[in-house]
Amino acid sequence: MESLIIKETTSTPKVVLDYRNNNFEFHGCSRPEDVREFYMPIINWLEKFRDTKVAIEVEKHATNPIIFKFKLDYFNSSSAKFILDILVLINQLHLNGINLRIDWFYSQNDEDMLEVGKELSEVVDFPFEYIEVKK
Repeated sequence: MESLIIKETTSTPKVVLDYRNNNFEFHGCSRPEDVREFYMPIINWLEKFRDTKVAIEVEKHATNPIIFKFKLDYFNSSSAKFILDILVLINQLHLNGINLRIDWFYSQNDEDMLEVGKELSEVVDFPFEYIEVKK
């Protein structure tokens, strides 16, 4: 299984799904023109990661939990649905016994992003770690 790395653009976030280096990150702004086209490769990768034994192998060799980092500055409502789908898939990994954590980053003065993180955490029924980034 290959890692998935997508470079950040002005309308799409940087995405790193690199299990070999235990690096799982979403960073930037998400307002792609075709949200489905952007997010489906990510969904497909996570489904494959969930359904194969790769996640189990990653966890077996890790001394710490697998950490998914969400460092999103902004995402539109179309992106929100796919971000929720991603979080559901991550939670399924947890329900399958994988030790993991979700870090939700938000800017010091961006209470809206913090609240969105809390709402998403409730919807997927998985506690997030909230990390304030000082500017």
